[in-house]
Amino acid sequence: MPKTRAVTHADLAPSPGSTDLGSKTAAFLMVLTIFCGLFCFVLCLIAEATRSQVAWVSSDSKENEEDSRCVYTGSGKIPLLCAAIAFAGLAVAMVVEHMYMLIAVSKAPPPALVAWDPNSAYTKAITWQAGFFFATTWICFAVGEILLLIGLSVESGHLKNWSRPRSNCLIIREGLFSAAGIFALLTVFFAAGLYLTALRAQRMSQEHETTRREILEASALYASPPRSPQQRMITAIARENPVIRENQIDQPSFTYPPAFTKQLHLV
Repeated sequence: MPKTRAVTHADLAPSPGSTDLGSKTAAFLMVLTIFCGLFCFVLCLIAEATRSQVAWVSSDSKENEEDSRCVYTGSGKIPLLCAAIAFAGLAVAMVVEHMYMLIAVSKAPPPALVAWDPNSAYTKAITWQAGFFFATTWICFAVGEILLLIGLSVESGHLKNWSRPRSNCLIIREGLFSAAGIFALLTVFFAAGLYLTALRAQRMSQEHETTRREILEASALYASPPRSPQQRMITAIARENPVIRENQIDQPSFTYPPAFTKQLHLV
């Protein structure tokens, strides 16, 4: 015989939609964002390892022996391609994640941090925490993108005739691409912290709303206590004959026995 399982409240509860912070779609996007940050970090390390460098060569002129020219060691195509992919990937990941979080929080019933008491210590703490993660996420994102943009502009300046000696060669300092990769990692990790903070705020808000609704239902239930059978009978009689008063109904009617009535007549 197949085993039967009792139906619980969790089975009857509706499953979270795709725009809910606790849904599988939100978790998938968050994991995808972290993987994008790791991928951008790897690309930045590759760009750092293959970045263009400068070699100095002496001039062929015997009159100006001190005059020297610089030559690039590479065309810069590989670091340029890696930096461009990292720049676009990090930007797309951040825009998609924050747009999804904005839509999810706006459609949450009720919205997070709206139904709470703004003067409570927990509300202030979680508000400051969310603000910290939001600010640091965008600061790290902006710094990382600026560093990648600098690397793109420098590496794209010598794609053609890179082996020709020049009087002036512009190169990227060591560690610029690595710093951009570190800021990309910080961006996705702070974004994950912002997501977890928003998810906790939404769940606490839903629990608060559920508790408030249960308290209202319980107070409405106990505000009118059940009546006794006598009160129910009085109410029913009063409804059938509105002329009769409750004090008359409460007073019992007394009838003398027949034997005692005969003795009263004889006397």
